[in-house]
Amino acid sequence: MDFNYLLQQAQKLTHETQGTEDFPRVERTLPQVLQATHELHSRVIQTGAKDIQAHILLGSKGIELPKISQKLETISSRKTFEPLDPIAETDIQSFLRNEKENAILSVIEEVHKNSYQSAQTQKWKHTMNDWKQEKIKLMNALIGPSQNWIDIRKAPEQTILNESTFGGKSSLNNQEMAYAREVAEHNKLIISGAMRPSLVEKFSEVATKFNDSKVNDMWELVKYMTNVPPFPKTQDPIKTRNQKTQFVDQAKKYLENRYKLFMTAIISDNLREAQRGGVPSTYNLVSAFVGLKFNNQNTNSFIGLQDGFVDGKPLWPLVYYSLRCGDIQSALKFLGSAGLNSTTSESYRGHEDFVQLLECKLRNPEQKIDTKLEMLIKMQYKKHIRNATDQYKRAAYCIVGRCDVNEQHVEVAKTSDDFLWIQLSMIRNDGEVTSDDLTYSGLQSMILEQYGEKHYNAQEQPHLYFQVLTLTGQFEAAIEFLSRFERYRTHAVHIALAMSEINMLGGSRNVQEPLLSVDISDPAPLRRINIARLVMLYVRKFEVTDPSEAIQYFFFLRHMPDPEGRNLFLVCVTDLAIECRDFDLLFGKMQSTGVRSRGIIDQFETVHINPSKACGMVAGVLVKKGLFEDAIKLFDLAGMQEQALTHLSILLSQVVHQPSTPGSLRERLHLMADDLARRYTGFKINCDPQIMSTFTTLRDLVTFFDCYHEKKYELALETLGNTKLVPLSMNDLEICVHNFKRLGGEVCKVIPDLLLATMDVLYNQYKQLKGKDGGAINNEYKERQLTFIRDQAKALSNMAATVPYRMPGDTNSRLVQTEILMH
Repeated sequence: MDFNYLLQQAQKLTHETQGTEDFPRVERTLPQVLQATHELHSRVIQTGAKDIQAHILLGSKGIELPKISQKLETISSRKTFEPLDPIAETDIQSFLRNEKENAILSVIEEVHKNSYQSAQTQKWKHTMNDWKQEKIKLMNALIGPSQNWIDIRKAPEQTILNESTFGGKSSLNNQEMAYAREVAEHNKLIISGAMRPSLVEKFSEVATKFNDSKVNDMWELVKYMTNVPPFPKTQDPIKTRNQKTQFVDQAKKYLENRYKLFMTAIISDNLREAQRGGVPSTYNLVSAFVGLKFNNQNTNSFIGLQDGFVDGKPLWPLVYYSLRCGDIQSALKFLGSAGLNSTTSESYRGHEDFVQLLECKLRNPEQKIDTKLEMLIKMQYKKHIRNATDQYKRAAYCIVGRCDVNEQHVEVAKTSDDFLWIQLSMIRNDGEVTSDDLTYSGLQSMILEQYGEKHYNAQEQPHLYFQVLTLTGQFEAAIEFLSRFERYRTHAVHIALAMSEINMLGGSRNVQEPLLSVDISDPAPLRRINIARLVMLYVRKFEVTDPSEAIQYFFFLRHMPDPEGRNLFLVCVTDLAIECRDFDLLFGKMQSTGVRSRGIIDQFETVHINPSKACGMVAGVLVKKGLFEDAIKLFDLAGMQEQALTHLSILLSQVVHQPSTPGSLRERLHLMADDLARRYTGFKINCDPQIMSTFTTLRDLVTFFDCYHEKKYELALETLGNTKLVPLSMNDLEICVHNFKRLGGEVCKVIPDLLLATMDVLYNQYKQLKGKDGGAINNEYKERQLTFIRDQAKALSNMAATVPYRMPGDTNSRLVQTEILMH
């Protein structure tokens, strides 16, 4: 081999390699290349073909297998909590370590599981409690809406009262009739413009005759709550009510006086043990009551009481019950007797602020309490009194200083009256209310929404829940609740009427609203009551049998408009008239002189109520119902002659062609038309001439058809000739067609029957004349008469074909056929 040639080729190859940029330059000597070859060969022999293939595969994806191996070797699994691999039992240390770690893991897992289950249980328990509270609030809000009224009507009760008014048995019981008499007397005073007494007083006097203590208590409560300065008629009662503190004072006064009566009754039952003496006063009454309650024989009753005794009776019960009776002076007297208001007494020092606050309230109950003094009382309560063992002491401090509004005082407040009195005593309305103070609206929400009917067992004790609502100024909700019970519904309605008359009830803004509704513009939780719906539901029971009494109750609605702006009293009277249909009783009768006699409605004639307008409203409703015959009478009573004649013409046009039978509609309308014509003739009436002309024409047609059915053909044709409705000769055809275009629709309806009847009259005359034989001269006259009748028949047929009116049925064909029979 030529080594020079090889050298040249090698240099050439080197030169070409250096000139390329595609491959990096590798500078290795031949020994280095040989050594690298040996290393690669030994590595291939050790790793095997599979490892090489793995290197090639991963290398093609950009992964360096040696680096990955180094990283995997550095990873430590000592701190992982994954399940451990089983270890052979012979390795004791590994086995014990594995068991220890598995035990730790199982404890951790169990604790985690129990914690999760406990959290889930607490979460659902809290959720269920929230839903339960919401459900109670929702049920309290939904109980007794107006749409849940069942049927309040009941079967008429036998009574001798008011039977002469309507000619039947009254549906009013004794209590309802007693209230109704008072309502009628009250309305008479209003209409006459005389001074009228309070309905609350009058109704409460009526209720005393029922011998029902619960009803008497309700009316007594209403008397207390309405004994406030009158509300302005121009202001909304809802907005005015919460701005006045008189309702809180009246409610407290009612509860305090009731408690005095209770204490007096207890002492009277135990007069010997009470040992009451001295001048009758609240001081002696409380002293005797406390002495009876904490007698020496019951030593356990003195446990926890503090600050000594007054005449052997514990001090703070004397103070509390004095406040419970509304007598601050007696409370101060008991405190003075115990030395509690003495600044020199070491044993009672610390209560001077309490005594000073009581003295401020006694001097001027209306005066604003010193805020600084009240704050001192609250601080003293928080530091010392809150944890005191004397429950009467705690209650007295809370009541006087409004210290803790959330404290229920269950040891002292044994009844709902006690609880409510304490809550009312802690209400603050002086304009400096904080989040810790109890407000009037807050107490109302507590009673109506938080506690609700279920808490007070209202279905079993409706009078109690009514009392609680009324004492908290929620008159609308109280009346609506009471009206759900059959036993108390009558009293609820009259309580509503009495309070509405003095503008103390918040009425609905629309008479179509439910019986009890919420207005978003009103302060929560006050409701509005629909007086109109309440009255109408009550009257529905007896409006048919006792319309005289029903209309008296409707008079309370005289200032309310219906959705169409009409006077609600007149609307109710309209419905009543249509229901009972005794129009003579309600609106009177039209006499032959044209003067309407007086009905029940006339006693309510005022500036706002016009009996004639009421008659017209009833007539309008009757027209919509299709009762035209009754509507005509009422239009006549209302002096609406045009409406009366219009609807009479409509009815006459439907029956004028029929034969008259006794008692039929046609006969009644005929008599009515004659009566109206007699009374309207010679007087200037408010009526369109076209309507009057239509009525007169129909009366003539009544006479025509009467003669036709009685076969008085000559008189019938004579009457018809005066009307100029149908042609009796070809000369009259054009005139009659022209007149037809000016006829009213009622007369046009009669034309087809009129043409047929006239054609029948002519045919009967033709047959009678055809059958006569009177000689040559008479035969000539007879022929002329027959020709004249044929001309008349031809005129009738031509008119039927000429007038712009679609004849019903086969009128034209019958006319033509009858005409042909005459030839």
